[in-house]
Amino acid sequence: MADPTAPIEDDVRHDDLEFNPSLEPASSKAWLNLLIESEDAFEPWNKHCDNIDKQYASLERLSMMARDKEFQMFWANCEVLKPSIYAKPPIPVVVQKFKDQRPVYQAASELMERCCIVAFDLARINDLMTLVRDDLSMNSRGVAWCRYDGNYRGGEHVCVDFKNRRDFLHSISRNWREVTWVAGASYLTRAEARKRFQLISGEAYQQAAYKVDKDSKTVGGADARERAKFWEIWDKTTGRVVWVAEGVDVILDEDNAHLDLQNFFPCPRPAYGTVQRGSLIPVPDVMQYKDQLEEINLLTGRVHALSDALEVKGFYPAGGAELSDAIQTALSIKTPGRVLVPISNWAAFGGSKEVIIWLPIDVIAQTITTLVALRKEVISDIYQIMGLSDIMRGATDPNETLGAQQLKTQYGSTRIRDKQQEMVRLARDLVEITSEIITEKFSDVTMIEMSQTTLPTLEMQQQAIMQLQGQGQQIMQQMQAATQDPQMQQQVAQNPQVGQQMQAQAQQQLQQLSQEMQKVQAKPTLDQVFFFLRDNRAKAFVLDIETDSTIMADENAEKQRRTEFVGVLSTLLPQLAQMISAEPQTAAFCGEVLKFATAPFRSGRSLDGAIDELIEQMKQKSDQPKGDDPATAKGKIDLQIAQMKQQSDQQTAAAAAQLKQAEMEQKDRHKQWELQNDRLLKKAELDAKQRDTYADLQAQNQKAMESREDHQATMAGKMQDMQLNQQKADLAAQTHQMRQQDTASRANERQMSSLARLNRPPGGGR
Repeated sequence: MADPTAPIEDDVRHDDLEFNPSLEPASSKAWLNLLIESEDAFEPWNKHCDNIDKQYASLERLSMMARDKEFQMFWANCEVLKPSIYAKPPIPVVVQKFKDQRPVYQAASELMERCCIVAFDLARINDLMTLVRDDLSMNSRGVAWCRYDGNYRGGEHVCVDFKNRRDFLHSISRNWREVTWVAGASYLTRAEARKRFQLISGEAYQQAAYKVDKDSKTVGGADARERAKFWEIWDKTTGRVVWVAEGVDVILDEDNAHLDLQNFFPCPRPAYGTVQRGSLIPVPDVMQYKDQLEEINLLTGRVHALSDALEVKGFYPAGGAELSDAIQTALSIKTPGRVLVPISNWAAFGGSKEVIIWLPIDVIAQTITTLVALRKEVISDIYQIMGLSDIMRGATDPNETLGAQQLKTQYGSTRIRDKQQEMVRLARDLVEITSEIITEKFSDVTMIEMSQTTLPTLEMQQQAIMQLQGQGQQIMQQMQAATQDPQMQQQVAQNPQVGQQMQAQAQQQLQQLSQEMQKVQAKPTLDQVFFFLRDNRAKAFVLDIETDSTIMADENAEKQRRTEFVGVLSTLLPQLAQMISAEPQTAAFCGEVLKFATAPFRSGRSLDGAIDELIEQMKQKSDQPKGDDPATAKGKIDLQIAQMKQQSDQQTAAAAAQLKQAEMEQKDRHKQWELQNDRLLKKAELDAKQRDTYADLQAQNQKAMESREDHQATMAGKMQDMQLNQQKADLAAQTHQMRQQDTASRANERQMSSLARLNRPPGGGR
């Protein structure tokens, strides 16, 4: 037995490194070897898919003038199959697994459903599903990849990306349950790679294999910018996420999984068509009828070749040409205007007496007819292989019965049902991953904005309860104040019914407040809902995530289903109403029966909520007391008559007492009126004196203000006069100064003239 403590040899370490990346996590060699191994396994499939893509739609191939004639059967089949698999975007549906009507779970499912609907709209889910559908229908595999973007236009966003078949790899496994790692490729320029990896692994990103590939086969992008392929690997075994690139010896980034997903991988299981037994290598459907397609193209080429030769050609006597040359000439003539060929050796045609002998084209026509019939049979074989019925292709036989057409429709839908279910399953998995990203990464504010929920917070609920409690205390205080009021006590003593009515009214108000308080307490809060949604384990146990159908609905079938639904309700509702009227306690049971009867008809959350409200109304109605029993009606009537007589006597005595009380109150009111009148007169006199005093004060103030204004005006006038006199003095001084300057200037001029005369030379010359 080998010693477990012995050192590991270099060759053993190297072998282990190829299959066990944990031995040297800083090196990318192990992961690159695994990626190369997976690429080699899928390379034959990728090569076939390249040929299929060219066969489906290649502008270069279809625009060639010298290509062979083809019957575009594959393209026609794809165009029929694609809308049959997927035709409309999925709508997320989040419901409870168990219909026990728990408020927190119901509110959480509705909030989560709304968030997922908004996230799908922002992610353009229809474009993604269309790309996945195209890959599934032609290549038998379509892949989607989810990621969280916390800085999408300043907010949070769930991105759902489509992965090309060359940009998605996984461990070589027999089925998806055995897959241990998945890898998705992203194509980055040097600037993008620097922004992503420089802070983590330095300048290692520059060693990646950057190149330009406008054909978008191995490097994404159709422009002239250099890009490199960077792989993001999610390893379920270690719970780590690794980023590597070809040409880079070190791991560019490595960390624990940044998303806590139930199935770990950020991508749902790809939508598969046919796969090789015991592997996950897809087999395109076109490979199943490749021989028939080649045969159809061969027959089509022959039909076109014979059609070119299907022209009227005739022969007539001439000189210098042999029989074989004449026939070759006839076949080579393509000019529509020339149909006759001259023959010099007319005896070679048997010495016919006919002036013109026509080339027999009936054999060519029969051959073309036979080829077309044979091609039609081959096309029928392809339809049998593919399962495309006449109804799916929009073709029908008017002589067929309705049952035969329905049978064809059912047969065709059965053959493609697996692909339809794969698209629905993929959409459901995307909803699940999206909901997990939202509940884990999104803030409470973002979720509230996305769902537009009106649920209160715990603080708001407590405030509402305190407000209701305050209203109850206020009612109690008013009741106590009323009972302590002497007048009210006297009225109650004279008429006890007044006190009873007050007590009954107060009790009714308190009961209504109590019911409102119970409703507020029973309503779930945002704190409870968010606490539940953040718990992935509890959420997986309670919530069920689904999607509606992604195939185009048949309008006639939809009308028929709705008619059946209305028929079920019209038959069931009268029976349930009769049962409830007889035994109101059965309201809950009848409601559950109604939900069970309508369950096969997907009616949405609105009808489920309406049924729940109907159940609650039935329960409330069952809690109310039943009507009077006819057997005891007479006794109750007699009792009511006796009570009415007693109430009449009491009302008569109370009226007399009230009359006396009214007289006393009238006297008291008269005295109070006289006293109040005296007080009002005295107050009026005092108010008049105060008004006169106030008017005198206002007059004095007005005079004082007028005198101040006159004084201010006088002072202002004096100031203006002083300013005017000063301006005059300044002007006179300026005038005197200018005159002096003028006198000095003239004196200077005279002096200069005198000097000029003295300096003038003798003789008077200038």
